Amino acid sequence: MKSYKLITILWAIGMTFAACNNPETKMMYQAGTAPVLTVSSTANLTLTPNANNAVLSSLQFQWTNPNYQFTNGVNTQDVTYTLQVDTVGSNFTNPNMGVVTFTNAVSNNFTIKSLNGLCGQLQLADGTPHTFAFRIKSTLANGSLPLYSNTVQITITTYLDVVYPVPANLYIVGDATPSGWENDSSKPDATQTFTKVNPYTFQLNSIALTANQFLFIPVAGSWTHKYAFNAPSSSNNPMGDVFTPDASSNFQAPAAGNYKIIVNFKTAKYTMILLN
Repeated sequence: MKSYKLITILWAIGMTFAACNNPETKMMYQAGTAPVLTVSSTANLTLTPNANNAVLSSLQFQWTNPNYQFTNGVNTQDVTYTLQVDTVGSNFTNPNMGVVTFTNAVSNNFTIKSLNGLCGQLQLADGTPHTFAFRIKSTLANGSLPLYSNTVQITITTYLDVVYPVPANLYIVGDATPSGWENDSSKPDATQTFTKVNPYTFQLNSIALTANQFLFIPVAGSWTHKYAFNAPSSSNNPMGDVFTPDASSNFQAPAAGNYKIIVNFKTAKYTMILLN
């Protein structure tokens, strides 16, 4: 019996010694190299609509792999690359910053339309040259371990490209609004009439809404070509969503309050901003 106990004690001591000398191996991040962004040309560029949506062969974006290193070797995870575009001086803090994402790819050629759309996310005036700053952000899973490239500047003139034709006027109607569903062309309510602030954006500076439903219409007194929601009624995001001409469902308004409403035909989205 004593021999058995001695063997058990020696075995326990041996296992403890082994555990102390074989700690669990953990995969730890060691280093990475910020990607380097290069562009085939930084010459001034004027974009014009092309029926064939041609690829801009003269403008290729390329970037290097950041080579994330871990204690168990070179990274084998997918690397997400986000090409960011902002106005010079904003330092990539603009809430309207343009972004496009790639997985593992280290180069991209834009079509005329796609580059115009990327720059158009900044909502600058079309037909006017603007200097844009481009950079690459690399990340691993869930946006972890971000690394940022150098910045490349290009002066680009964009063209107006809208999702839907822009109407001459825009109104809001519905039981969420002060005038309800009344739609009388002889007396359109000024508080429900949008102001066209640029070639593709309408804005209503202040309107009192209740948590009911509404639509946008382009012609007072007519329900033709209304702008509505192409999904089950009231399933939209109340603070803003996409709109579709002649869709069948009403929009759901947010909680009662005074709101500023922005309707953008370049993106086919509207936005609610709570004032108080």
